[in-house]
Amino acid sequence: MAGTMIEFRGDGRTSSGYLAAPAGGRGPGVVVVQEWWGLVDHIKDVADRFAADGFVALAPDLYHGAQARNPDEAEKLRMALDVARAGMELRGAAAYLLAHDAVRPKRVGVVGFCMGGQLALFAAAEHADVVSAAVDFYGLHPSVEVDAEKVRGPVLAHFGRRDRGLPEARAAAVVERLRAAGVEIDAYYYDAGHAFFNDARPQAHDEGSAALAWTRTVQFLRRHLA
Repeated sequence: MAGTMIEFRGDGRTSSGYLAAPAGGRGPGVVVVQEWWGLVDHIKDVADRFAADGFVALAPDLYHGAQARNPDEAEKLRMALDVARAGMELRGAAAYLLAHDAVRPKRVGVVGFCMGGQLALFAAAEHADVVSAAVDFYGLHPSVEVDAEKVRGPVLAHFGRRDRGLPEARAAAVVERLRAAGVEIDAYYYDAGHAFFNDARPQAHDEGSAALAWTRTVQFLRRHLA
């Protein structure tokens, strides 16, 4: 891993996260939001990838050290998540980046996967003053409600047409709700299942879809965080 663990203030207390900076020294900020597994090596690697593409990336540890080894553990951790606290920790992560000397220009996007995708939209709605853009990879969390009327920045969304947890019709309804609220949103649907971006899970990963989604994500963030 090219980055390092750091501490920042979130929800009035100290939180931790994995920070990765670009070789060029400066770039816009990106908060990377974990899947239901926790702050595992895959998420740290995603932060490193963002750094390699010129961003200062911070992945907060929303489970505070806990990691799931199987879906049952992951579901328990996801459902035990204090959503309000997690939202404030995402705000704290964005604020940390905005205050960081390496973040130029002073703009931050939020990118999340699965549970984190829903939380990215939540952060864009609840903390629009520090979040300039959001990217949702197949966002799914039954306890996280997103107020579309509060979202101010642009949104990019990626969904799998074979995602049994988030069927295409349901994903399209999320997109239309945001669009009806006046949100600038681009949504793409891939011939893949849930978690197709996660190359640490061969049974879910779809290399072609993941590569295309990554290219679109980087282009979107470069455009809206410039």
